[in-house]
Amino acid sequence: MKDSILVINCGSSSLKFAMLANSGQDTLFEGIADQLGSDNSTITFKYQGQKELTHLTVSSHENAVEQIKLWLDQHADIRDSMMGIGHRIVHGGETFGQSVLIDEEVINGIRECSSLAPLHNPAHIQGIHVAMNFFPGLPQVAVFDTSFHQTLSQEQYLYPIPMEFYREHHFRKYGFHGTSYRYISQQLAKLAPNSDQQGVLVAHLGNGASTCAIHHGLSSDTSMGITPLEGLMMGTRSGSLDPSLLTFIMQAKNISAEEALNILNKQSGLLGISELSNDCRTLEDAMVSGDERAKLALDMFAVRTAKYLASTATTLESIDHLVFTGGIGENSSYLRQVICQQLRAFNIKLDAALNDNATRGKVSRIAAADSATQIWVIPTNEELMIALDAISLIQGL
Repeated sequence: MKDSILVINCGSSSLKFAMLANSGQDTLFEGIADQLGSDNSTITFKYQGQKELTHLTVSSHENAVEQIKLWLDQHADIRDSMMGIGHRIVHGGETFGQSVLIDEEVINGIRECSSLAPLHNPAHIQGIHVAMNFFPGLPQVAVFDTSFHQTLSQEQYLYPIPMEFYREHHFRKYGFHGTSYRYISQQLAKLAPNSDQQGVLVAHLGNGASTCAIHHGLSSDTSMGITPLEGLMMGTRSGSLDPSLLTFIMQAKNISAEEALNILNKQSGLLGISELSNDCRTLEDAMVSGDERAKLALDMFAVRTAKYLASTATTLESIDHLVFTGGIGENSSYLRQVICQQLRAFNIKLDAALNDNATRGKVSRIAAADSATQIWVIPTNEELMIALDAISLIQGL
């Protein structure tokens, strides 16, 4: 029975993949090709609880997909169950408000958005072309990180700059992590049936981090902007800051704007403040050992997350639910505690015991009995959303 979807997520130097079956509920195998374009590129397959790592002699996205095809040829039962391929696309601009079946027109639309996501969209296009080459005839679907936020009002998505930049260049807030937020909204509706008629705040916290306000099931504001650099402090990204700082950095280091932006994107955030790591687990261990810089980095991350949760909440009528998701949001009880402490003016209160004992990988309710807002930890599953969108569109052919 053809019921499996290969989910592909192409980054500029990586390619994540997973095969989902049984309406996306079962993961048959998954893996990642990492450090593509370098001499140290590898591909890792995880299958039936075992991991197999191989060094890539040809370090390219094309070879990574070829390795997936060769693996599938050795597992013909899985290969023959494939009904299509779903691609995560970072930026759909204003062109794509929902997931779509891929054809040349869609590829051209993704290409036109490349100016807004120069590191990601060209890699996505490359991944699509390679997948078409190795899996000819299989339907392919594009699922966009930005599409969930197309419901933002003009007051929220426009930047206060001359309107000609929006009219002529489409410079505006787009937001990201939309596939995750859509999944969380749907899961919360199952856990709290009235939540789709209420106000929901979600903190998607990982190496990339953002917040989103969901009003009656629709995105009403989000922290990321025209690129993922806006908003929260993140693993290596600075998040929002005074735009003039870019010029100061350029002058202080005698570097170009591109080099200064690279500092804000890849050398800042948790890494820049701690001067140790962008990994939250490493920093929490260091904090416990007395590293004050690690604690400062974590606390700055928490304070800024709380500020953006409060900011996005201005688009809601009430804050009925607060959800933590993403690798950090799901696993760091310390950061959840500090973030909620910063939101005490809204009578958002954690139960310390429930927070500390939240089960990894499981849904947990962690609000105190007298909290004005229900607080949840809900693991996200972007791959499932991509698979479900692909199945729906392919079955509609």
